[in-house]
Amino acid sequence: MNESEILQLCAIIRETSLAAHRFLRHGHTEKIYENSLANRLRKRGVRVGQQHPISVYDEDQTLLGDFFADLLVADELVVELKAVRQLVDEHTAQVLGYLRASRLEHAMLINFGSPVIQFKKFIFSANFDAIPPA
Repeated sequence: MNESEILQLCAIIRETSLAAHRFLRHGHTEKIYENSLANRLRKRGVRVGQQHPISVYDEDQTLLGDFFADLLVADELVVELKAVRQLVDEHTAQVLGYLRASRLEHAMLINFGSPVIQFKKFIFSANFDAIPPA
């Protein structure tokens, strides 16, 4: 996907997340929001994988294990969901780790747990490390 298509996909995810948050409000578990967002995106024709395994390798290519992305959208975008009062630095570090391990360039971090939904978008390049969230 080119940059324009990724940005369009992010806009769809943001719009769909807002609709889910308006309906569910805050106070549910992360899994409820994951299921809601995946369901709503699929209804819009977006390809979504839930709890998608991504392998993590050591520098010598030894498999260290897998992490499970909450959502992998269109095989291009990692979406990590939270249901917490406030996002913290550890959440950002988690998403950046997922991007490094997956070798994907784009991720979103969405927090459904506060009264006002929170979004962070990340772009990762091995050449420039992480570009600060937008």
